[in-house]
Formats: sequence, structure tokens, C-alpha cells
Amino acid sequence: MSKVQPVPLRGKVELFTDRLKNVQTRIREAAEAAGRDAASITLLAVSKTRPVEELEMALQAGLHAFGESYLQDALPKIEQIGSRAQWHFIGPLQSNKTRAIAERFDRVHSVDRLKIARRLSEQRPAGLPPLNVCLQVNTSGETSKAGVTPDEVAELARQLAGLARLRLRGLMTLPARSDELSRQRQPFHQLNQIFQQLNRDGLALDSLSMGMSNDLEAAILEGSTLVRIGSALFGPRQG
Repeated sequence: MSKVQPVPLRGKVELFTDRLKNVQTRIREAAEAAGRDAASITLLAVSKTRPVEELEMALQAGLHAFGESYLQDALPKIEQIGSRAQWHFIGPLQSNKTRAIAERFDRVHSVDRLKIARRLSEQRPAGLPPLNVCLQVNTSGETSKAGVTPDEVAELARQLAGLARLRLRGLMTLPARSDELSRQRQPFHQLNQIFQQLNRDGLALDSLSMGMSNDLEAAILEGSTLVRIGSALFGPRQG
């Protein structure tokens, strides 16, 4: 059996550039369909499990926000790239990982417990600005998914808004997968409704983290301000 030859770096750069252009076109067309400005939507490159060389390619292509889910995988990349990028933690939160996350990340999307939020606030270094956070909401009711229920959001949001070293920016969801646009839109619409109600109640939120490679159009149609894109940029998942 012949050995598969690795793709040369130049070929990788060209492939990444083509994928990025395709994603940017999808975002622009979805924004136009929604009557929105595409510039109001942040593209978060989900770089979990990806080697630092691929993040360097993304930086060269103009992307500066990276999403990581595994702390031990992320820390070496943060060491090498540092403040050239903005670091978003998007994975499950464990108590024994909160200190490093509070110290090294710019935003956390997956807060779903007051205990964890308090630890992040207490462990955020005084020399850094408050840690930006989003509440993760389980809009699909799947027991395998993290996140608070829609009925629990308002109370937890009010509690988080009172923590000194956190800044509550908005909401995040990871709904059940569907290939039908109308079904994709339902959980995003629900999250946007909760988001709007929280703003009417005075919380001044500005972020809706929703939409990934397979459903970014539905998310943008329903008001997403940040889409989390991995495989459409970097290719099939590595882990």
C-alpha cells in the first residue's frame, strides 16, 4: 500500500484561503437575506485539536478569534500565539480548569452554573479587564448537552450580572443537528427571543453565539452575532 503524501504548506494555505472565502460568502449572503450588515457578525475559527501552524495560516488570512474546547490542547497555542489572537473557550467547564481559563482567555461561551461563574470571577486577575462570558442555553432539551434550560436563563443571568470580574455579554446554544432550514431556525429563534427579553429587562446584552458550519445561515437569519466555524474552515474534525 502506498503511503499518503502530506499536503505541502503552500497547498494547505491555498485550500484554507478557498474555504475561508466560501464561509465569508455564506455569511454575507445570509446577512443580506436577513437584511443585516455582514460586518455585525463575528467569524470565530474553531481551532480545537488543530496544530499551531493552521492557526498561523488563519492569522495570515485575517482571522484573529479562535475557539478552543480543551484546555491542555489550547495552552501551548496560547503560549506561542499570545495576544495576536483573541481566545474564546467554548467547551465544557470543570472546576479544576477555571483558574487557567480565567487567566488566559478573553471570552467564555459555556457558562451554565453559578458555582463556575463565581470561580471565574474570583480567579480573573485584577490586571485584566472583566472576563466576557455567555450563558449556554440548552434549547433542544437533550440530556447529553450542557446548558441551562430556557426557564432558568433569567435568574442565572441576573446572578452573573452581579459578579464583579465578569461581564455578561449574551447567550450561546448548541442545538440538535438538523439539515432542514426551518428546523434549524427554531432553537435559534427561541434563543433570540430570550435574548431580547433579557435586554428589555435591562441587562444590555450584545452577543448571540449560535451557528456552526452546517447551520450558520439559519443562525444568521435569527440574529446571530457570532458563528463558530470549524470544519468548513479547517476540514474534517481531528478530535
